[in-house]
Amino acid sequence: MFRLPIVKFFSRILNRATITIVLVALQVLWLLWAFWAFTTGRVWLNGMLKALSIVIVLYLVRKDENSAYKIGWIVLIGLLPLLGGALYLAFGNKAPAKGLRTRMRKVEQAHTADLAPRPDQTDTLDRVEKNLSHYVETYGPYPAWKHTATHYFPCGEAMYPRLLEDLERAEKFIFLEFFIVKSGTMWDGIEAILKRKAAEGVDVRLIYDDFGSLLGLPSDFVIRMERSHIRCIPFNPVVPLVSLVMNHRDHRKIVVIDGNVAYTGGVNLADEYINAEQRFGYWKDAAIRLEGAAVWNFTVIFLNCWNAFRPQETDYAPFAPTHLPESSDGVVQPYTDSPLDEEPLAETVYLNILAQAQRYVYLYTPYLAVGEEMLDALKTAAKRGVDVRLVLPGIPDKKLVFRLSRSYYVPLLRAGVRIYEYTPGFLHAKCYVSDDHLAVVGSINMDYRSLFLHFECGALLYSNSQVIALREDVLATLPQCREVQLSDCRTSLPGTLLDSVLRLLSPLL
Repeated sequence: MFRLPIVKFFSRILNRATITIVLVALQVLWLLWAFWAFTTGRVWLNGMLKALSIVIVLYLVRKDENSAYKIGWIVLIGLLPLLGGALYLAFGNKAPAKGLRTRMRKVEQAHTADLAPRPDQTDTLDRVEKNLSHYVETYGPYPAWKHTATHYFPCGEAMYPRLLEDLERAEKFIFLEFFIVKSGTMWDGIEAILKRKAAEGVDVRLIYDDFGSLLGLPSDFVIRMERSHIRCIPFNPVVPLVSLVMNHRDHRKIVVIDGNVAYTGGVNLADEYINAEQRFGYWKDAAIRLEGAAVWNFTVIFLNCWNAFRPQETDYAPFAPTHLPESSDGVVQPYTDSPLDEEPLAETVYLNILAQAQRYVYLYTPYLAVGEEMLDALKTAAKRGVDVRLVLPGIPDKKLVFRLSRSYYVPLLRAGVRIYEYTPGFLHAKCYVSDDHLAVVGSINMDYRSLFLHFECGALLYSNSQVIALREDVLATLPQCREVQLSDCRTSLPGTLLDSVLRLLSPLL
């Protein structure tokens, strides 16, 4: 009679995630023991390791790198002069694994022409908007588009029914790319449609991040999907090895349907995102639906990733949009950022919005762990008289990261930035809106991982009606928040020391 509970208990403990954690922990302990055993009593080896650490510190001083990242490593090497240099050689490279990098770059380079800009797409923009669009077009490279209808969703449960309707209408193909896919009400509704559409001959493909979905999917998920003719790629599969290769995750949220409709934003495919499950109070998120020419950017982004790992087509023309809205609603420019190159596209877009704002910038972000460049940009905008308002969660999903976010409050508040915490629950949206004519909705958090390590995406909106919709959403959300005051930020000496350590190590976490 006790057999079933015992089976359930061991099935929860002996899962893939637990085994991976245990194996990695054992490797860390073994490496530390091996290091201690090899260095004890070997003066020449200790001297070489110290010399290596000095060389790496000098290299970091000259390297064109994020300053917070460099400082974190320099301090770590200073604290661990024997081990620090070796750790940097093993884990300091932010670039993805060579095989992954080579595959993805090869496909992207082969399809650069598919993202060639069309003439007259940005002729209605002012000079500031044109400059930003030119930057994304040149260094993305992702062009801007007219002839695109948009709809902003202020929460996941508002988006979900519309997404199901669009999936039901699919005739040719459905592409999905998500960080988290988790069994439950939301995924069950989508899976049922995908299986039915695949049976009808629709080309259905799914890319999901293997780490993000590690705890949410059964071990035979890929087999089940492939049997239903839903082709899958688990991105950067998790292996139980001590390696920063596992740091590079596919954090994008993309749906493309028949090349004519696309979705992006912060919403993953799990029940908390549509509030079918309460984890940290009410889950506040955001998403945007595109229809028309700008969908092409998301189509190419998805196909480039797909063909890097399951080569299938070299000609993307059959996936191009076939229906365009008769009228234009401003200009839309979807884009992606990745660790494949040294260009900090996502951060630069955010910095540009802050630098060019004249009246206001309102920001949604679940996490705040930024470098001095972003911190200075927020403070400088406020000091210029711009109304800068930052909205973060009131109930955190990660308490240590929440404390790290709060460690930035004092300098921001002193500069005039207004900070709000969303008291009904967890705010997961990632949005910027400025001066009633510019906005970003996407997957990009204001933290080091999103800005430098993950594969991310977003949609820039210029003079688009949904810029106002996003602004109105922020203004409707603020009364549900608690505005943070300087008097709320007092902490003890141990708390101040902990905050300093978290700030120092944030790029390395």
